[in-house]
Amino acid sequence: MSSETRTDRFAAALHRMDEGDPAPLLEQFAEGATLQRPEKDASGAAQDPEAFWQQYRDVFSSLSTEFSAVREEGDLGVLEWTSTGTLTTGREVSYAGVSLLEFSGDEVERFATYYDTAAFVSPEA
Repeated sequence: MSSETRTDRFAAALHRMDEGDPAPLLEQFAEGATLQRPEKDASGAAQDPEAFWQQYRDVFSSLSTEFSAVREEGDLGVLEWTSTGTLTTGREVSYAGVSLLEFSGDEVERFATYYDTAAFVSPEA
């Protein structure tokens, strides 16, 4: 019996997305899943996971995520993380956040992530 949780599998799939392979991540979402992040509409309406993750990943030329905590209780998964990378503008960025996963069976029905978007704003000269 494997002790790997659905949240562990999601975290591993996020690493693959960082490396440019979104397929393992995308296959984990239920049809009609809702996805939220700070700079997107937080209406709770269903979104296309492929478009959601492509828009997120497109601002980076490189990206790496380290998880400080991966927890699962019932149908709720929690990821605490720090991501570092280089934006397509060439500027390095580092930011921390929390992501929440709500599962229905083995699929993610709701994904919400929270982080400080100030890390993406260029400092004034």
